[in-house]
Amino acid sequence: MPSETLWEIAKAEVEKRGSSENEGDGAEIGEKSVFFIGSKNGGKTTIILRCLDRDEPPKPTLALEYTYGRRTKGHNIPKDIAHFWELGGGTSLLDLISIPITSDTLRYFYFFRTFSIVLVLDLSKPNDLWPTMENLLQATKLNIDKVIMKLGKKNSKAASEMRQKMWSNMQKDHPDRELLDPFPIPLVIIGSKYDIFQDFDSEKRKVICKTLRFVAHYYGASLMFTSKSEALLLKIRGVINQLAFGINKSKSICVDQNKPLFITAGLDSLSQIGPPPLPDNDIGKLHARSPMDLWKKVYEKLFPPKSINTLKDVKDPAKDPQYAESEVDEMRIQKDQELEQYKRSSSKSWKQIELDS
Repeated sequence: MPSETLWEIAKAEVEKRGSSENEGDGAEIGEKSVFFIGSKNGGKTTIILRCLDRDEPPKPTLALEYTYGRRTKGHNIPKDIAHFWELGGGTSLLDLISIPITSDTLRYFYFFRTFSIVLVLDLSKPNDLWPTMENLLQATKLNIDKVIMKLGKKNSKAASEMRQKMWSNMQKDHPDRELLDPFPIPLVIIGSKYDIFQDFDSEKRKVICKTLRFVAHYYGASLMFTSKSEALLLKIRGVINQLAFGINKSKSICVDQNKPLFITAGLDSLSQIGPPPLPDNDIGKLHARSPMDLWKKVYEKLFPPKSINTLKDVKDPAKDPQYAESEVDEMRIQKDQELEQYKRSSSKSWKQIELDS
């Protein structure tokens, strides 16, 4: 019998330790990471603070921020640790996505399923919803695929098995299994500001709900709506705690567009979602490359994306009062004045040269 490699021995040991999870007792390895991405000012920080029981006002996230939480499992048992990463700026800082997504975090995920993505979308801004979702998910998936490809060069078996784990939320006999493209790692999509969204015209709500249901189902993701309501925040907290601390997963489901959606990954179906909300003769006029592209075209027909420069909304951290430091700020003001003086003097010099010539 051939001797086992070090990788195979390590994998067997990890699976042995994690067998209690498969038996359904909720036991998990005690360290996980949750990466929040989504709409600018969409409520990501509020959700994190609520999950960590921190009673403090949320501050704007300028770039990429990190915090962590602990949870006691029992007497004389080490505490579970959850790492929370949050990307600010909506879609303007996509390059920072590569910082939390590394070979180490995904290799650890291969063994323990310890890394998750939470996409928070502002339901009150439907025209920004699709481009925000598309840009963030594409950039995140690109980074994950690069890391998996890099891991595959060292261990093709590990990379292959990692890709197989994408299907863990989908039943083997699910009728849509061949039509979906699961996200590489666990994904939860949260629609925020439901309190504003619920006052939208019913037809608009129908399009948004059906579209998000399709996208979530296609990627093998969970989908849920939330607002400032304590009851909704508690449900979201339960979902995030499951990702962060391995607490038992909820099997709740609500697909009524007149209520906050709550659909756990794998429990929806294309037959229940139905076709894109557009007359059949109009759908035939749309030239789409894929089902996702078809839903995009239908959605953007009702909610055309706004043409904006995603970078222009990013505030200058140097002028943010939460980072104020008197000595540094005074020096900055002095240097800014010197720079303006230099610009004026340079401008005068060039004008004089032009006159002389």
